[in-house]
Amino acid sequence: MSNFDFLKLEFSQVYESALRAETLVTGDPRASAFYSRRTLEILVQWAYQHDPALKVPYQNNLASLIHEPTFKNTAGNAVFQKAKLIQKVGNRAVHDKRETPTKEATQAITDLFHICFWLARTYARRQRPADDLVFNPKYLSRKNDVVKQAFVHIQALQKQAEEKNEQFATLLKDKSKLDEELKALRAEVAKARKENEAQPDNHDYSEAETRDYFIDVLLKEAGWALDHDDDIEFPVTGMPNEKSKGFIDYVMWGDDGKPLGLVEAKRTRKDPRTGQRQAEHYADCLEAQFGQRPVIFYSNGYEHWIWDDKMYPPRPIQGFLKKDELMTLINRRRDRKPLVGAPINTAIADRPYQTRAIASVAQSFEKDKQRKSLLVMATGSGKTRTVIALADLLMNCNWAKRILFLADRIALVNQAVGAFKKHLPNSAPVNLVKDKDPNGRVYVSTYPTMMGLIDQKREDGRMFGPGHFDLIVIDEAHRSVYQRYGAIFEYFDSLLVGLTATPQR
Repeated sequence: MSNFDFLKLEFSQVYESALRAETLVTGDPRASAFYSRRTLEILVQWAYQHDPALKVPYQNNLASLIHEPTFKNTAGNAVFQKAKLIQKVGNRAVHDKRETPTKEATQAITDLFHICFWLARTYARRQRPADDLVFNPKYLSRKNDVVKQAFVHIQALQKQAEEKNEQFATLLKDKSKLDEELKALRAEVAKARKENEAQPDNHDYSEAETRDYFIDVLLKEAGWALDHDDDIEFPVTGMPNEKSKGFIDYVMWGDDGKPLGLVEAKRTRKDPRTGQRQAEHYADCLEAQFGQRPVIFYSNGYEHWIWDDKMYPPRPIQGFLKKDELMTLINRRRDRKPLVGAPINTAIADRPYQTRAIASVAQSFEKDKQRKSLLVMATGSGKTRTVIALADLLMNCNWAKRILFLADRIALVNQAVGAFKKHLPNSAPVNLVKDKDPNGRVYVSTYPTMMGLIDQKREDGRMFGPGHFDLIVIDEAHRSVYQRYGAIFEYFDSLLVGLTATPQR
C-alpha cells in the first residue's frame, strides 16, 4: 500500500516518482527529499503539457513554473505554498552536504501527497480521489535498512533531471510539434478540469501544518541550523505578564553568544503583525540579559516582517538574514555616520544639481526614514556619476557594504562597470553577466541575469540572500521594469534608488 495509489490509473509517471520518495523517507531522507522535489517537477510539467490554460513562463525552472500566475491561481494558495516548501527542501538536499533530517523529508512527502491529490482531483478523467482521503504515515516505515545514496550521486541525479527539463521546455515552447494524440488529450483534460472544478473541493490540505514548518525551512536556507536547545523556545524573564516569563520561538545567536535576531512565529492564519508587540518585549528581555538588542522578525509562516527598531520601521521581507548580514546591521548601529551634511565627492559628482540630488536622497534615507528614492534626470545629465557618488557617500558613512546596479542591456552594464572602475576603483566592481562567482562591493548586472542568480544555491545556502545588498540602483526605472522584474525588488531587503529620464505616474 502507498499513500499515492490513487495516481496509478492516470498519472503513472508521477506515481512511480512519488513512491520512490515515500519509501526512502526513513532510510535515506536526503534521497527522499530529492525525489519529492523531482516528483513535483514531473507533476508540474504534466500540468503545463496537458492543460492549455496554463501559460508557459519566461524560464523553465521549477520556481518559474510554480510562480507563473496561471498555475498559481489554478492550484490555489495551499498547493502553491506546499510546492514552494518542497522546492526548498529538495534544493537543500542537492546543494547542502549536511544530512537532511527525517522530519524535513517527512514534511516534504506529506505536502507532496496533498499536491498530488490536487492534481488528480483537478485533472482526473476517470475517477477523482475522495475528498476525505488522508495521508497515512505508517506507509513511510517500510525501508529503514536502505543504503544511503552519496551526496555526489544525488547531484548527478539532479543533473539528469535538468537535462530532462530542457527536453520538456523545448517541447512545450514549440506548440507546432504537439502531435495529434496530445492535442486530443489536452482537449479531454480541459473538459475534465472544468467538470471537476464544478464540484466543491472539501479536501483538508493541512495548510496550517505547512505554514508552521515553513519558518524552519527559511531559517535553514539562511544558514541557521536550529540544532541547539537555545535556538528554539528560548526562555526569558521580564515579560509584562503575571509570571514575568516567556518563550521566544527562535533566537539567532552570534559567535560571541549574544543574540543577533529573534523570530516571533504566529502559527495562525492571522496577520503576522499581530506578533509585533510581543516580539518587541522579547527583544527588551534579551537586551537586558545580554546587553545587545537583536533584530526582530515576526511571521505567520507565509508572510514575514523585519524590524530593526534602532533604524527603520517594520517592513515585509521575503525570508531571514544570514549571520553576517545580521552582524552588519547590529554593528551599523554603532559605526554608522550621519549622511546629512557628510562631504560628497565632487570629483565624481561635479555639478551642483548632482550634489543636491545626492543630498536629497541622504535626507530621505536618514531623516525621513524612507527606503526608496527616484531620481528624474534628463539624458546626458550624469545619472551614473550621480549614483556612483551616492554609493561612495553610503560606503564612507557605513550605510552600505554591498551595492547592486541593474541595467536592461549588456552594453549599459559594461558602461556602468567602466564608470565605477574609473570614478570609484576601490569598490572592486563585478560584472555579473560575465562573472557568476564574484566577490566585490559593487555588482553590476542585467535584470534577467539577476533573476537567474537569485535562484542559484551553494553549499552554504543561497548565492544571494534577501539581505545581501544594502543598496540597489535601477537604471532606466520605467514602469515596465517593475512589471517584468518586480520580484527582484520584492526579494532583496535594501535601499532602492531608481534612475529615469522619462518618469510615469
